[in-house]
Amino acid sequence: MIPTLSPNDISHVVEADRAHVWHHLIQHKPFETADPRVIIEGKGLRVWDAKGKEHIDAVSGGVWTVNVGYGREEIARAVYDQLVKMNYFAGAAGSVPGALFAEKLIEKMPGMSRVYYTNSGSEANEKAFKMVRQIAHKRYGGKKHKILYRDRDYHGTTITALSAGGQDERNAQYGPFTPGFVRVPHCLEYRAQGEWDPSTEPYGVFAANEIEKVILREGPETVGALCLEPVTAGGGVIVPPEGYWERVQEICRQYDVLLHIDEVVCGVGRTGTWFGYQNYGVEPDMVTMAKGVASGYAAIACLVTTEAVFEAFKEDAGDPMDYFRDISTFGGCTAGPAAALENMRIIEDEGLLENTVAMGERMIANLEELASRHAVIGEVRGKGLFVGAELVASRDTREPVAEALAQKVVAECNAQGVIIGVTNRSVPGFNNTLCFSPALIATADDIDAITSAVDEALTRVFG
Repeated sequence: MIPTLSPNDISHVVEADRAHVWHHLIQHKPFETADPRVIIEGKGLRVWDAKGKEHIDAVSGGVWTVNVGYGREEIARAVYDQLVKMNYFAGAAGSVPGALFAEKLIEKMPGMSRVYYTNSGSEANEKAFKMVRQIAHKRYGGKKHKILYRDRDYHGTTITALSAGGQDERNAQYGPFTPGFVRVPHCLEYRAQGEWDPSTEPYGVFAANEIEKVILREGPETVGALCLEPVTAGGGVIVPPEGYWERVQEICRQYDVLLHIDEVVCGVGRTGTWFGYQNYGVEPDMVTMAKGVASGYAAIACLVTTEAVFEAFKEDAGDPMDYFRDISTFGGCTAGPAAALENMRIIEDEGLLENTVAMGERMIANLEELASRHAVIGEVRGKGLFVGAELVASRDTREPVAEALAQKVVAECNAQGVIIGVTNRSVPGFNNTLCFSPALIATADDIDAITSAVDEALTRVFG
């Protein structure tokens, strides 16, 4: 596919980008002598850059977002039609797509009831934290305000979201942070922490019980919520071990702790179910989501709660301070829910949840076959089309490879026209996991092409 811009137009775009755009998550010094990457066009699982090079995108837009692939005219038309009719009104009023998508979303989330619209995953998590704090003041004299978060999890980029962030390199240089956030251990069995005796209990149960220890240490009367990703994303694609989520649910109920599940990455099909927590039979109190909700065709994020959480803000309608006194300006945009409705229809009509399960199994099998030939792969793990391969210098010691070597694998894949991800500048000493999250439309040929590129890249970097 040839971009519609002329070579002169493209050259101008690249220079304008170099001169004026401040990119995310990247050091700009190299752009003094090299061109920044500019993506011109996308179709399906492929994107084309400013140099006309075609790439298979194995990370859904770089940050796990474009779940139904590029070039979906039906989503673009739905957004256009809605914007012409009614583009925006503040969230104190409703809208047609806002009401209809909320209804459709709740159908996919048994036990949940209410949808609060916002414009980013970070902001959705902020709203959840504010609800926990307000409930603490309304019901517990402000005491039950602490929010627990997990080592290696990530919940957003604002100062308070970083306060709940378990990735120390992402947090570095941004403190001091919001008080009242307390870390609990991660649940990666490959990097088991603490005094675990495998003969007495599964690691999942042990890791969950470590959360209980933190609650008891802090005082259950002070802990209002526990915020977790269903599968840890940027911290290394960590699939929770057997028994983990069941025990977490028991602990939350025992100590009257709200369970907040951050589905910003896993939500809307990524793991082969509508939401990641649905793989584990969990019944959360609050769920946040963003990225795949509209596959990047419009900005939208949601905080979904149970009716019980919603009712906590209706207890005294005569009290002017009793309701949730919050606003998200662009939560009133109608493009987001319009795109989300069409995005969800595509996933249903094209059977993409089923495809995600099948292609995820293929990707894991392919990577495990690579592990049989490349000793640098220490562990392959994943759920659906969200897969990681942790690279180690030694399988015996499980010493992680240097971050620079993992980055070289990514660069070698990119040279072959395949864009993959890697944990980077997140967890000190453990930025060594290759990450794969192609769009849910991926075919067997796509999966094979991605893993073939990884095979070649590992050979070039490690021999």
